[in-house]
Amino acid sequence: MDDKEKQQTAAEAEAEETKTEQPAEPAESAAEEPKEEKVPEPKAAGKSEKKIDPVEELRGANDRYLRLLAEYDNYRKRSQKEKDSLYGDIKANTVTAFLPVYDNLVRALAQTTEDEAYRKGVEMIMTQFEQTLTKLGVEKIESLGQTFDPQLHNAVMHVEDETKSENEIVEVFQEGFRLGEHIIRFAMVKVAN
Repeated sequence: MDDKEKQQTAAEAEAEETKTEQPAEPAESAAEEPKEEKVPEPKAAGKSEKKIDPVEELRGANDRYLRLLAEYDNYRKRSQKEKDSLYGDIKANTVTAFLPVYDNLVRALAQTTEDEAYRKGVEMIMTQFEQTLTKLGVEKIESLGQTFDPQLHNAVMHVEDETKSENEIVEVFQEGFRLGEHIIRFAMVKVAN
């Protein structure tokens, strides 16, 4: 085959290829055909979307708010109670540290002395000390003549005495003190019968 025939066969092959290709559709025919719209498929029964009711949402938010408010109020009360308790414990510990001074003043007043000015000075110190304890809310535990109470008293001696009733406190060796319901120091006593 010569060159002319080869060119002619190549041209014929090209012509046939263009015939097999489809021409582009005109714009008008594309507009006439309806486009397929995607229709959402129905969801499975367990996966349906939950519609949010604004009233229910508001009730839920209000409920959460009220719970948070109650929790805060409980926290505030608990904190205040702990603070008061801590303050009471610190006050009781401080008073406990000063009770030996009180005991020494009691012993000093029990001693007889010829010097009235000295005695008057010790009495004034004792009065001031007792006033300070009262201002702090500390009370003496009344013991002499009372019935023995193990929650208030510490019995260190026992005596048989027919003139006294059973479990009556006949002598106080060391005064007891309390701060409210908290016992700072038990009273050291002698109990009859």
